Amino acid sequence: MIADPPSSRGVLYPARLPTFHREPVVGDFAVFVRWFWIPEWDIEPGRASRQHIVGFPACNLVVEGDTVAISGPTTRASYRDLSGSGWAVGALLRPAAAPALVGDVTALRDGAREVDHPELAAAVRAAMEGDAPPRERRLSAISAFTVWLRDRLGEPTDEGMLANRMVELAESDSTLLTVTEFAARLHVSARTLQRLAATYVGLSPAALIRRRRLQEAAEQLRADPSLELTALAHELGYADHAHLTNDFRATLGFTPSTYRRAQPTG
Repeated sequence: MIADPPSSRGVLYPARLPTFHREPVVGDFAVFVRWFWIPEWDIEPGRASRQHIVGFPACNLVVEGDTVAISGPTTRASYRDLSGSGWAVGALLRPAAAPALVGDVTALRDGAREVDHPELAAAVRAAMEGDAPPRERRLSAISAFTVWLRDRLGEPTDEGMLANRMVELAESDSTLLTVTEFAARLHVSARTLQRLAATYVGLSPAALIRRRRLQEAAEQLRADPSLELTALAHELGYADHAHLTNDFRATLGFTPSTYRRAQPTG
């Protein structure tokens, strides 16, 4: 299996994150879950912390207090304002898990819904709010989450595994620029690729490629705000600076120039 991209790739302003932990999933269960993510926050009264995300092309199953929700794939950047104190435990699902846990992923695009799983919420909350040291609490919560998921997921299907490979390829191969190339790398037709993406991810194959390019562009600009934008555009396979800027604005809501000016200095 191809290594996962850095956890910071989907976060537009990592320095603004609250306490955040990510635990990659290893072993056979990694075909269903990429990693568990756990933010914990304690914001002083009267203040809020806005978290901007350009998410990975996937669904998340999230426990927060007594609530369990599934969020779908996104077509644009999103944000959440954190206030007070709290925590969440989320599972970033691989495509192979989506049909059993989500159903119609396309219907959940850019949305979320609460789901009635009180036993999952109770098990995770008991772990997160227990008296154990912080890391033990988090690992206990992940263990409870994993047990619950294993009870509901059987063996992955061949098609589900192909869908996993599809997303891994889109995220890891920087030379992949067109849907035709994408289908050829997976040894399927463009029509089959479109169906796989719709059934297991809820985004088009072209959107998967675009997401990787935008995440890489943002990541490089965070690392080096002095990067020349035309050179960055060409490195990522854009025809010119204008195409990169248009993609940035359409998905993230601002231009690359605006984004790099917002990066901390010194």
